[in-house]
Amino acid sequence: MSEYSYLGHGDGGRTTPTADQGSWYVRRGRIGRRTYWLHYALPLWAASVAAIWVDIALGTAWYTTSYESYRYYSYSTDVSFSGGPITLLVSLALFAPSISAAVTRLHDTGRSGWFLLWGLVPIAGPIVLFVVVGCLAGEPGRNRYDGAPSPARREPQLATW
Repeated sequence: MSEYSYLGHGDGGRTTPTADQGSWYVRRGRIGRRTYWLHYALPLWAASVAAIWVDIALGTAWYTTSYESYRYYSYSTDVSFSGGPITLLVSLALFAPSISAAVTRLHDTGRSGWFLLWGLVPIAGPIVLFVVVGCLAGEPGRNRYDGAPSPARREPQLATW
């Protein structure tokens, strides 16, 4: 199965989803950097930015502003944007695809999905994940996450002399 077949690109759009292929965000195995950026990271980012833009355009964004003036010409303005209902819905809808894409990309680098727990480490965690998921090349050849069935277990045999 090619890495693009789950999107309907691998065989001219004739791919029918199976239990292994699933939908866009239920992916098994590995994906390369190019596939990750072009089919997951950039579209997910664009959808998030579009949701923020729609919230602002509709006036449904939740934000606070504060203005402070200091004497003659000195002033300070603080604006805090915290999304809106459309941003919230889009974020919830894109949560599973983003986790799935990151896990399959980690599989390409030979790491388990548990490596995503690095995201919980303040400051350094997101940087480590960006480098590993988005920048590092995958392992050449096959690895344990290729989705191939594991070889049959060999039973011990008695030595015959």
